[in-house]
Amino acid sequence: METLQTLLFTPFAGGLLLGLLIAFFTWKSAFSTRRNLKRDIKRIEEESRDLQQHLNTQLKVNAEGNESLQKKLEEMREQNETLRVNNSTLQHKPGRAELRQLTIIENAIGLMREQAPGFAQAWEKAVRQAEVDYESSESGLKKLVRKVLPTLGTTASSHEDELEKEA
Repeated sequence: METLQTLLFTPFAGGLLLGLLIAFFTWKSAFSTRRNLKRDIKRIEEESRDLQQHLNTQLKVNAEGNESLQKKLEEMREQNETLRVNNSTLQHKPGRAELRQLTIIENAIGLMREQAPGFAQAWEKAVRQAEVDYESSESGLKKLVRKVLPTLGTTASSHEDELEKEA
């Protein structure tokens, strides 16, 4: 036992013991650091998987939303084209030209009653004036007024002519 004691208290044994102690604490620190890093890597991989799943889900939702918007847009385009065709068909519907001509003649007759001295010249002038009035009444405010109050079509133009003659 004395020999063991003398061996332990020699400088070589003390240095060896101190070196082994430092190596043990270094190994223990590296072991715990490695264990913590493995835990962090596992946690980060799980978060990465969750984020990847969330991104995939988000992309699917966006793709479905874009697809439904594209379908709605295509339906609206088809509906717009159908309405445009229907509108042009209704404008060229039989009877529309006759209604236009009857309106023009009615306005011309109203003007003729006021300007009767030279029937032929007055008739042609009245037809041309009625055509101009009809064309101007097909757009803008006059069209709205004519639709709301159809009897105002002839009186407004004849009243304007009277004002021009007086001036």
